[in-house]
Amino acid sequence: MLSVDTKRPAGPAGRITRVETLALGTAWRDFGYVRLHTDQGLTGVGEITHPYRVAETCALTEAMGRRHLIGADPFDVEEIWLRMYQGDFLRGGDIGGIVVSGVDQALHDLMGKALGVPVYRLTGGATRDRVRVYANGWYTGEREPEVFAAKAKATVAKGYTGLKVDPFGAGLHELDRVELRRSLALVEAVREAVGPDVDLYIEGHARFAMATARRLVHELVPYDIGWFEEPLPWTHIERYAELRALAPFPISGGEHFHNRYEYKPLFATDAVDIVQPDLSMAGGFTELRKIAAQADAHGMTVAPHNSNSPLCTTASVHACLGLTNLTVLETFDGLLEPYVFDAVKGALPIEDGHIALPERPGLGIELADEVFAEHPPTHRFWNMFAEGWEKRNRT
Repeated sequence: MLSVDTKRPAGPAGRITRVETLALGTAWRDFGYVRLHTDQGLTGVGEITHPYRVAETCALTEAMGRRHLIGADPFDVEEIWLRMYQGDFLRGGDIGGIVVSGVDQALHDLMGKALGVPVYRLTGGATRDRVRVYANGWYTGEREPEVFAAKAKATVAKGYTGLKVDPFGAGLHELDRVELRRSLALVEAVREAVGPDVDLYIEGHARFAMATARRLVHELVPYDIGWFEEPLPWTHIERYAELRALAPFPISGGEHFHNRYEYKPLFATDAVDIVQPDLSMAGGFTELRKIAAQADAHGMTVAPHNSNSPLCTTASVHACLGLTNLTVLETFDGLLEPYVFDAVKGALPIEDGHIALPERPGLGIELADEVFAEHPPTHRFWNMFAEGWEKRNRT
């Protein structure tokens, strides 16, 4: 089973003949991509972005391609997934998980192109006519209530009905009294600015001690938030259920896990109300559907994490269309430079806070090599525990 050498006839996409990677530099982060070629003249693309280790994901993709992809039939997605994970002794983790996720996206892109259908037709079809998205990354700059309020209003004016914000400054475990008051003032200003009909999601970035998280659960009640995301480190996953019992609003999380096996303790402990797998980290289309099914069996909904490029946004829309327990999809697309959209030609646009049903075969995206050549990796690193990180200054 775990061998590319098979006598089975190839499907309509042919067999994979080449694996290549590309990296694009931006002020936000470096974006990484894989492109698979087949002997039928088809190419399939996927995202292998790591927040800080794109060079490593690219190198591992090419190495795993030589070991597991050359000669493979893209339609054998389950076998390829297992071959890459089990056959390469990945043992989980972020770099390997991202590589498997991006390759899985590219395999589905190839299948859709070979059959002449959008990828969502291969992953459960459509359960809705469009996908609702919320905006993240809109609150860069000074952490002042009036600044956050003005930017929140401007973002909602573009049609978004949901906003995520990390109101907290740099630090780990605790907030001093001044920082606590300032953070809550920012949340209050945003809620007053956008009114009661806009969902407001609060990001914790998995960094608070239990006592601080418990205090924040109490303090956030007046602002009618949609969820409190990752209030605790995942090293303390056994305490998430304890915090959930105290919260009158949903607790969300899960972006840090890379496959169904890593998700096991989250489900076993009923850690969250809303599960947040990332299509480019949690195992691609093949794995995200399985994670969403487990969430459904536990009475949880799914709000996919998506802090990557418009390619991942577009791919995530294909995945979300078939999820019966979808809440909403994240997007950072409004934060990005225009040339990023030139690099990933065909990315789906956001209109009135939603993304419409895809029409083109596969993912509908092609990578523009000339744009990548003009914008090499920047190796940007934002240390969220350092003073000033909270301003998200991209200059």
